[in-house]
Amino acid sequence: MRIPVAYLSIFFYTSSDLAGIMKKAILKLRDGKEFEGIAFGAEISLEAGEAVFNTGIPGYQEILTDPSYNGQIVTLTSPMIGNYGIRISDNESNGIKATALIIRKLYRGPVMKGRITLDEFMKKEGVPGIEDIDTRALTLHLREHGSQNAILFYPEDREKAEEKLMAFPQITERDLIDGVSVKKAVAAPILGDGFIAPPEQPDLHFALIDYGIKRSIINSLYKENIKVTLLPHTADIYDVLKIKPDALFLSNGPGDPALLKDAVRLASDAIGKLPVEGICLGHQIITIAIGGRTVKMKFGHHGSNHPVQDMLTGRTFVTAQNHGFMSDPSSLPPTTEIWFRNANDDSIEGIFSENLNVRSVQFHPEAAPGPMEASAIFRIFKESV
Repeated sequence: MRIPVAYLSIFFYTSSDLAGIMKKAILKLRDGKEFEGIAFGAEISLEAGEAVFNTGIPGYQEILTDPSYNGQIVTLTSPMIGNYGIRISDNESNGIKATALIIRKLYRGPVMKGRITLDEFMKKEGVPGIEDIDTRALTLHLREHGSQNAILFYPEDREKAEEKLMAFPQITERDLIDGVSVKKAVAAPILGDGFIAPPEQPDLHFALIDYGIKRSIINSLYKENIKVTLLPHTADIYDVLKIKPDALFLSNGPGDPALLKDAVRLASDAIGKLPVEGICLGHQIITIAIGGRTVKMKFGHHGSNHPVQDMLTGRTFVTAQNHGFMSDPSSLPPTTEIWFRNANDDSIEGIFSENLNVRSVQFHPEAAPGPMEASAIFRIFKESV
């Protein structure tokens, strides 16, 4: 097979070659650490957010379009990103929700028919990125010093960027839900190509509060023959009971759960009236609603290789995760049992209470991207209702 010379020139660009045709850009962390690279995607307009790293290898599209990353600058530790392009129907939401993307090397070759390149996708979505960054050094720095605010800028914008970075609020001060939640109720949402249709004769009906829901979670509920009505994050207990669901389900989403007073109130009001279940942010909201606390983690869990142990069966399996907060084990009431623990750091990955009829997990059983070993959690959610 002969490879066109034009393609060869793309594949064999060096960093110095790229520097000559593309703009230099800088990532600066709140603690003063800087990383210089080459801009790609949309034009940089002093984007600031919390810098985190994700250890997944494939799945950059799902990561970028996961609403849980709203307000975050995502570093991918895999050395080359973009080699299989973007298929729009694989998005986990209606577009990119991450603030920016940091990578080691951007793939600039051809992609399959029906796909666009990652660079094109980010330009279309208005989201910038930086390549040619030492992502290993950046990841180690974040592990040692913790996730923190950061900003992207061109060298000539340094003064404005540094002023914005110093004034930018912490993730614990930002309510990031409003921009990723539906505005009104959506009965049996249609997910599009690549996902299954809503069940016509469902076994159960869940009221699903949208704090930044991934399409794959709804798809997983559909696979269990569960009807879903998506409600906005502003919904109260009366909005929930009005649609007569069999259970209340709290979705994933971005930010600090301690800021979500209305969400905690809804969960508290629902307990005793309905079974209450949740994933990720939903798990954290349930933790607070039953009298517990959440705490910010040093650098969180972001990736598709996190081992979790089922404390009831002893089984350990690998999960996809994306969270920067966790349940404080010392704060949980005695009526609550720990369902799962992280096998690396022993943090809580799931809780349940038979008395209160609540059940939740911190990890993502729908994966997307990641291993499917935990997908049976959705069946357990269904059976518990």
